[in-house]
Amino acid sequence: MRKPKAAEQRGTPKRKREICDYNRGHVLECGNTSRLSHSAERNRISTVKSINSFVVHFVLFALVTSSMVAQSPAPRNPDVSNKALITKSTPSIDANVFKSQSAAAAAAALRKMADDYYAWRNENYPVRSSDTGLHTWDDRLTDYSSAKIAERAHHVRSLLEKVRAMKTDSWPKDARIDWILFRAQLEDVDFGNRILKFEHTNPQVYTGECTNAIFSLLKKEYDTPRKRALAATARLKKMPSLLKQGLSNLQSPVKLYAQLAIQSARSIDPLLNKSLMALDVDLAPNEHEDLIKARDAALASLHSYADELEKRLPQMVDFSPMGEANYNYYLKHVLLLPLNGSEVETIGRAELARYRALEALLPDPKLADPDPKRAAHIPPDQELFLKAYESREAEMISFLKEHNLITLPGYLGPFQIRQLPDAFKPTSPGGFMNPPGVYDKDPTGFFFIPTYNPESKNLVEEFLHSRGD
Repeated sequence: MRKPKAAEQRGTPKRKREICDYNRGHVLECGNTSRLSHSAERNRISTVKSINSFVVHFVLFALVTSSMVAQSPAPRNPDVSNKALITKSTPSIDANVFKSQSAAAAAAALRKMADDYYAWRNENYPVRSSDTGLHTWDDRLTDYSSAKIAERAHHVRSLLEKVRAMKTDSWPKDARIDWILFRAQLEDVDFGNRILKFEHTNPQVYTGECTNAIFSLLKKEYDTPRKRALAATARLKKMPSLLKQGLSNLQSPVKLYAQLAIQSARSIDPLLNKSLMALDVDLAPNEHEDLIKARDAALASLHSYADELEKRLPQMVDFSPMGEANYNYYLKHVLLLPLNGSEVETIGRAELARYRALEALLPDPKLADPDPKRAAHIPPDQELFLKAYESREAEMISFLKEHNLITLPGYLGPFQIRQLPDAFKPTSPGGFMNPPGVYDKDPTGFFFIPTYNPESKNLVEEFLHSRGD
């Protein structure tokens, strides 16, 4: 995934079940192994208690019976025809049983809420769904009309209020953790709607939608080239109206975001002119013409979008910070950190000082600066660099297994190194990791790196680290 910005990146942490993948998908859906185990343990304990209770009652019954035989009272025949059944005592009521049933029902209601929310989110954000491996709506873009933006914000806010109102004190630990993490996911979206308001402040929302709309169809061969090309054509046709709506929505754009969006819009040509056209196989003549026409119209709209943003730059604010109070709220309710902004800053300063101190311990200060001459061999071109980078994977996996450092699940797929598309370079100059999506059937993951340059210190440093030099 792309590197997050501290206060803006959506995202969340990962647990055994899917709720911990804050990138990414249906949480609260995976196994209940631990809960079943706990239930089995409780049943076993209950059975032992029942056996012990039976033995005690049997001994007492024998003693009482022997006593009654020794001192038999005169027989009595009371008239109980008008009496209630008083010979059977009312069983005691265990309040914990009812609490457990109530907690189980509430936890089930939470899971239902989560399932419904993810289904709603997947359909309302079709490009995001494609990126996570769910290709149900590959021919759509997100609806950024003002009415739809408001509707989505209201939906999330209403659901968040319901989740907040849940009383979870009596819930099992795992169910309560699920509640906390799901609430944090909703807090993240609600925070973006209330505070960041990116649809109105960040032009990258619309360039990103266009870029990812095509990129999500290209990075994996989940279907035939023809079907993916047709989906791309449908999305390309929708881009001009999307960008027009975006310019209308951007009432308070931030200059920094606008500058990055301009660079992205002007760098998307290779993605549409070259990468996309690899899907132009098995298309009928009219389908090919539709693709070319839609592509050219989309490119023209993206370039016009960049030009209009550039005209507006002088009127934009340089940057709009969220403020300390909002940042503290984000740290606590979204990232679930027991820290405030000042404490995060202190940790950052301490880490910076620690690394500077470590550099001071180097025998030669130049070792702190990446130097291609330190490596015995630096790949001369892009293709060899990618292969050399990727070849380290098998060696690292073997090392982890041989030394029993960590258990690697059997479902892990290959990890491939790819060149970063130019459209992503303005916002991800160092590249980014793209793990398998939540709904991906293919377990392959990617790391996208910038165009290789043997003189680039950043790339050389990465290469040296990968080799352990």
